[in-house]
Amino acid sequence: MRRISPVLLIALLAGCATTPAEREARTQREVDRMVQWYGPTCDKLGYKRDTDPWRDCIVKLDTKSAYQHLANQPFMPPYFGPFGFHPYRHF
Repeated sequence: MRRISPVLLIALLAGCATTPAEREARTQREVDRMVQWYGPTCDKLGYKRDTDPWRDCIVKLDTKSAYQHLANQPFMPPYFGPFGFHPYRHF
């Protein structure tokens, strides 16, 4: 059983590893999504398609959307254990 454990661990870690090609494909899919979602908005704002200001517009709109999404998430303060302070838990 001791010989099987390291082999399983290596197999699991190898399954989690991504290759540079997989990371590049994932990044390209994300860029395509951003262009599809925010490209028409930047066109309507007057930016010429496929220029650096147009690309900056897309990145800024995506960043703004991400910040707004995070701002709408509820804040949960840290929990300090079963007998520690927690503002939402009253004994």
